[in-house]
Amino acid sequence: MQSPSIKRLLSSLKKLPSVGQRTAERFIYHWLKTGKGEVNELRGALNELLANTKSCETCWDFGDVNPCPICRDPKRDRSRICVVAEPQDLQAIESTGAFVGVYHVLRGVLQADDEDSLKKIKIKELLNRVSLPFIRGELGGGKGLTEIILALNPDLAGEITMMYLEKKIKAAAPGLKVSRLAKGLPMGGDLQYADDITLSSAIKNRTTKSPPL
Repeated sequence: MQSPSIKRLLSSLKKLPSVGQRTAERFIYHWLKTGKGEVNELRGALNELLANTKSCETCWDFGDVNPCPICRDPKRDRSRICVVAEPQDLQAIESTGAFVGVYHVLRGVLQADDEDSLKKIKIKELLNRVSLPFIRGELGGGKGLTEIILALNPDLAGEITMMYLEKKIKAAAPGLKVSRLAKGLPMGGDLQYADDITLSSAIKNRTTKSPPL
């Protein structure tokens, strides 16, 4: 019979993505067998994460500074915003070196079975970035925002989210180009597991046409 301490940790670990009962048990008994060293190291890393990590209030990525290094970088092309679902997707695209613009992290996608998903993700914040007059170049200086790239996973939730965003963006900023990643990403694929060549090709060959759902 498992102790209350083990049961409590099991319950916490199973809240993590893709972690079930057996995986959680393997983690726990590994830590118990290896002694306090690894557990203290993990605890220290988690404490550091909580103490130092901030939300970038421009793109909503996570980092140690606000704004994040990408948003602070004067060399980035601010005329293009690449919209991704998760911070991991941003890292996947950055690793290709094919995109030199800036990003917006939604922190999720619209879910058909979750009516509150619209409130949970950073859509309002994206529309604020799109509709600000100075960012579109209407107050002079710079060429302003010219393109929104919707770089979400090509599954059902991703398609629903991209269709919704495209409609809202065009209403907020008529004439602004809205494109999607192109060839190389199969239906139901995941950006985080695409290789660099495939992902780079998808960025470079993005399209403005929305496929039928």
